[in-house]
Amino acid sequence: MLTFLRLLLGLALVGVVVALAMILVPHRPTPPLAVLPADYEVPSGAGEYAMYLGDCAACHTAEGGERFAGGRPIESPLGTIYSTNITPDPETGIGRYTLDQFRAALYDGIRADGAHLYPAMPYENYRKLTEEDVRALYHYFTEEVAPVRHQGTETSLPFPFNQRWGIRAWNWVALAQPGFRPNTEDPQIARGAYLVEGPGHCGACHTPRNLVMAQDGTDASSQAFLRGGEIDGWTAPDLRGRKSPGALWSAEQLKMLFASGRSAHAAVTGEMSLVVEESTQHWTESDLDAMVAYLKSIADPADPRPVRDPAPTIALLTHPTQDMPLGARLYLDNCGACHFVSGKGADEVFPELDGNFLVNAPSPTGLIEVILHGSTAPSTEIRPYRLRMPDFGHRLSDEEVAELATFLRQAWTNDADPVTAATVAPLRKSRTGEASASN
Repeated sequence: MLTFLRLLLGLALVGVVVALAMILVPHRPTPPLAVLPADYEVPSGAGEYAMYLGDCAACHTAEGGERFAGGRPIESPLGTIYSTNITPDPETGIGRYTLDQFRAALYDGIRADGAHLYPAMPYENYRKLTEEDVRALYHYFTEEVAPVRHQGTETSLPFPFNQRWGIRAWNWVALAQPGFRPNTEDPQIARGAYLVEGPGHCGACHTPRNLVMAQDGTDASSQAFLRGGEIDGWTAPDLRGRKSPGALWSAEQLKMLFASGRSAHAAVTGEMSLVVEESTQHWTESDLDAMVAYLKSIADPADPRPVRDPAPTIALLTHPTQDMPLGARLYLDNCGACHFVSGKGADEVFPELDGNFLVNAPSPTGLIEVILHGSTAPSTEIRPYRLRMPDFGHRLSDEEVAELATFLRQAWTNDADPVTAATVAPLRKSRTGEASASN
């Protein structure tokens, strides 16, 4: 018994020492991963392009706010986190950051004052950035961006998540070794891996989270990497499963989606609209090709076999009757004019619903969000017009949204679980503040 008590005491002392170390011992920032020549100069245009690769504007620009001045709310399971001002304003932005301090923010999530950034900043991924891209970003944000004096809303999370020193422990558990290590000799696929795993930080949304809310893998060596996740209430689909875009779509179809926000099969929505508008549409042809090549290389063998025969759904919608199911009737009333009885829509205009990844996702959250609140395809250089799907939350009750979503998830070849009104109600309220609607 005495030995057991001594063991418990020893473990308690170790815990205290570890806790004190996390609180009191300063974090040592990650040093440069490469030594560049003393006279190194950032190539012209490299900074802005690195910014587009990193999708910096999407998070650091609030709706209606100055570019890069922060203040955009980012919903997390811990509460709302507000993005910071990354213009070179010396008081409210990063105007006084040294290169080393800037690198520490990217690699380690450490502010210039030594405080830890919340992992809404995807430094899990940015710590793979090359020194050249770090230098390019630093030059861009300190020399090319106009300073904006703007003190945004301060993030205020409930206890204990407001104790930023606790993030140090999270970093010990969550962060992989810094630097990018390709596991292929193909230069195109290696470039694509770097873009996806590093600056593009695709895993931040498309990879599920583990018990400590870290990404369940930051490269393809993890079987969970890019298998789908959720971000701010939107579904980020699986990118490498047997029925994923990476497996089923052609390289040209994937490339078109990243370049324009729409393809023959789908249109982006939710957070991905910002990604396309602020990031991927600006990538070079070669980088888009590299990303697509990488995604195709890690995708599981395609399984295009339909789970269901679409003919019964098409017949039901083509020859409606008075006693047809409510979900089917709601589809004809609200959706059929654009997506048709076939559920195939129109290329690059109305997305397919038959086989749609959002419709068939394990979680119906994204689909419900679109039905309730609508969706807008982004404006891009090659597809400048914005296509707006209207919202139906004002005309459909929670029960009706659930019936419509269930119909979509089980129509044609789709095969996903049904939806209940209890799932719809909180999603309606989270976006609009409205009380749940009912029949």
